[in-house]
Amino acid sequence: MKVDLVLPCLNEAAALPWVLNRLPSGVRAIVVDNGSTDDSVAIALKHGATVVHCELKGYGAACHAGLEASTAPIVAFLDADASLDPRQLVRVIAPIEAGSADLMLGRRKPVSRRAWPWHLRLANAELARRIRRRTGLTLRDLGPMRAARRQALLDLGIIDRRSGYPLETVVRASDAGWRIAEVDVDYLPRSGRSKVTGTPLGAARAVRDMSKVLAT
Repeated sequence: MKVDLVLPCLNEAAALPWVLNRLPSGVRAIVVDNGSTDDSVAIALKHGATVVHCELKGYGAACHAGLEASTAPIVAFLDADASLDPRQLVRVIAPIEAGSADLMLGRRKPVSRRAWPWHLRLANAELARRIRRRTGLTLRDLGPMRAARRQALLDLGIIDRRSGYPLETVVRASDAGWRIAEVDVDYLPRSGRSKVTGTPLGAARAVRDMSKVLAT
């Protein structure tokens, strides 16, 4: 396989079949179970995915466990909740393969209002503004679909293990002089409630984690 796809997973049994059945050719799925109590692990195995168990709770912990378990030269990341179409991974992978970018991000374009509530869009816009102020990058989204070369990602030394992980990836990559770009991808209504921002407490924690990253 030329690309390993890391899928952080916490109780995504309903969404996993759709996600795993839509992988592009040459992409291997690494489902990182972060303490699921449903049939997520069994479903992942049934669909041919590699399963990694991550006991440390947190989105970043799951992402990094998948990165460490990967072996392909390019690693991509995607939520396992069916909010993004794996078939569109080629949009973020191709520039990495071609050597025209070092980190590619999928900019979410909602297909309906239900896909992305207004308060989360507003929070994302504010985050993009703060990223621009911190790094100078003109990014319009910090979505969960992204890709880069495996060893380069490991060399960044990312330490956040919660919801600040994607942001720290961008900040450290920018500080290292990486070429960072984004491309539009469809954003679909997710299956179930977000594990990161699906509750007021989760949203508050995400803001706290990202604020810590931007303060460094």
